[in-house]
Amino acid sequence: MKSRQFYFMALFLTIAGIFLATAVFARPRTSVKNTTIREENPKGSKNALVLPYAFSTESMGFTMGVGGLLKGYGQEQLLLGATAFGSFDDAVGVFLGMWDYSPSWAQRFFLGAQGMAGHYPNQRAYAAPFYKPGTDRPGSNDSDKDDYDEESGYDNWTDFKLEYVLPLGSARKDGLFHYKLKGGMLQSTPVGGKVWNPVKSGVTNLLLRQFNRYRSFETDEGDIDATTHPVEFAISYNNTDFPPNPSYGSSQYLGVTHDFGWFESPDSWTFVEFEASKYFSLGESNWAKQRVIALNFWTGDTPSWEENTNADGNIEVSHRPPFYEGATLGGFYRMRGYPIDRFNDRSVIYTAAEYRYTLKWNPIGGISWLRFLQSDWLQLVGFVEGGRIANEYSLSELFSDWKVDGGFGLRAMFAGAVVRLDVGFSDEATSAWVMVGHPF
Repeated sequence: MKSRQFYFMALFLTIAGIFLATAVFARPRTSVKNTTIREENPKGSKNALVLPYAFSTESMGFTMGVGGLLKGYGQEQLLLGATAFGSFDDAVGVFLGMWDYSPSWAQRFFLGAQGMAGHYPNQRAYAAPFYKPGTDRPGSNDSDKDDYDEESGYDNWTDFKLEYVLPLGSARKDGLFHYKLKGGMLQSTPVGGKVWNPVKSGVTNLLLRQFNRYRSFETDEGDIDATTHPVEFAISYNNTDFPPNPSYGSSQYLGVTHDFGWFESPDSWTFVEFEASKYFSLGESNWAKQRVIALNFWTGDTPSWEENTNADGNIEVSHRPPFYEGATLGGFYRMRGYPIDRFNDRSVIYTAAEYRYTLKWNPIGGISWLRFLQSDWLQLVGFVEGGRIANEYSLSELFSDWKVDGGFGLRAMFAGAVVRLDVGFSDEATSAWVMVGHPF
């Protein structure tokens, strides 16, 4: 029994550590603002965590680092985080983040700011500045899995968000919610889920976001750069019972992202997207405290997209996002059986289904000297995904020749936050992802 406990301890210390290194990628872009009080820790909602961590990936090699989080200090919903890491393969990075700071003069407004600077030995790009007619552009739906460039380089970015919680539905009186949990299960009044009506139930957020990203690829012929400085406007409606770990209800997100061609951005472009999720509770069982079916749909288009033939007879694409923005599939959230940004084009459709089985058995919670992790449950997950990109928004094309993958996940709740380890399988690769929060 002790060896089994040690195995789970090592596994989830590693997951919690990588969580500190990857918190920046967490979704969704908007969230229900909250503070969490666990019945197991009723004295307050303040949490502090500092952890060393180590992991190994194909792109970074064996990596070590240390990270820290502060939640509830200064403001009960405020989250601060930082991490630094390095590897023997010339990977190095530093990250700083702040989430959900509320100005005293505008309590329904919440500010977020994140930034990271890093150098990586094996950055991969499924992209090319032009391609020949009659061939598959790198990253397109029918492109070869080996048609990519892989070089060392920098990946530096900043991300700034301003959210406004509308005085509607469950947020009529207050934009901040207080979750009371017992064993990781919601004990306080659900945020929504029973009736789809933004005026009466759920939380509606408006988002203004400005982000910047610079990526470089250090080739023998010189450095190749990909830079963007877009602005995003979005509205979201979350009508689930418990947004960090929904068991019933739904959510919707509508966003428009535009790069004006500012600074080093090589071109202007526009991307429009819509996402919807639905959750069904199957209740408890002898072995599970919760069973949930979760469904997700996402689609988007780049109306600014233009293709022209140059003097050499090759096709060049302009007014499009970089290959890592816009209509992309592959990586942490969508098509997890494929590499990051494996597919990219003008338009996209994506669907996913997950079965989430939350165990009553929690071995980490029984280890006294790991109580600082505030572990509430373990969750087993099975998932399937399907999607398609295309160079025009045509339903007949987007619903043909789909890419499909599937996999399983092991997830846990630490201090009210979900941490996940997902493994995806596709016809091209097997990929493992460690991340904060459910993918949807």
